[in-house]
Amino acid sequence: MAKIALVTDSTAYIPADLVEKYHITVAPLILIWGQEMFEDGVSIMPGEFYTRMKGATVMPTSSQVTVSKFQQIYEGLLDQDYEILTMVISSKLSGTLNSAVQARESLPAGAPIQIVDTNATAMAMGFQVLSVARAIEQGASMQECLALAEQAQQCSGIVFAVDTLEFLHRGGRIGGGSRFLGTALNIKPILHLRDGKVDALERVRTRKKSLARLIELVEERVDGQKPVRLAAVHANAAQEAQDLLKQATARLGAAESILGDVSPVVGTHAGPGVVGLSYMYGM
Repeated sequence: MAKIALVTDSTAYIPADLVEKYHITVAPLILIWGQEMFEDGVSIMPGEFYTRMKGATVMPTSSQVTVSKFQQIYEGLLDQDYEILTMVISSKLSGTLNSAVQARESLPAGAPIQIVDTNATAMAMGFQVLSVARAIEQGASMQECLALAEQAQQCSGIVFAVDTLEFLHRGGRIGGGSRFLGTALNIKPILHLRDGKVDALERVRTRKKSLARLIELVEERVDGQKPVRLAAVHANAAQEAQDLLKQATARLGAAESILGDVSPVVGTHAGPGVVGLSYMYGM
């Protein structure tokens, strides 16, 4: 039976213990801050990033995983006789998928590397990756893993509340969400990923109501299907995310609940204070 190695990128936010347990390789996106360059979640961690961002006069930007990083990862795994399945951030949000494709094309023809656009990020992507990782552990073939990845994509998603759309707008990461720009004070936008892009969903008065609405939206999408897996992620808003996850877990009877930080690269575009609720159901 062929050995399958699973590769993803740093915006999946999969907890370190699960990355280690399932032998997942994580390729970091790049954070560029003035003249400095960091590997997302490797040479700069969320706590340091948000602390530094508070007093920054120059704002950071981001870049996809480099072609050379994927080449390095692929060559190392191929040398160990692995087939490789790569699952990465939506191609509508990052050029990371293109880097993976270029890296594969630089290798000898026929290298056993499959590349999947998850059309997601954060734990909406992370849950897709974990569903495949668990299947690999049970001996699934590459074709079974690809089919499962496609199924998981249809059963997962994320909704999130932001304090401001300034960062998303500046970074060009908003689709229809731009229509919320310039709204009245204390109107809190709720956004989601639709077809791999950030899009506006609703406007809610007050932060408290926007977070409560996240649970209602996930409940509507799950529609009673089990099991439910949930993850709350945040950008420097740990207590709110913890409370959100506790409430959502109880309300939906979640089989798995994960709390995580928004990585520096995504935090660059979402901005401080964002809180998101990712979900996967039926798997």
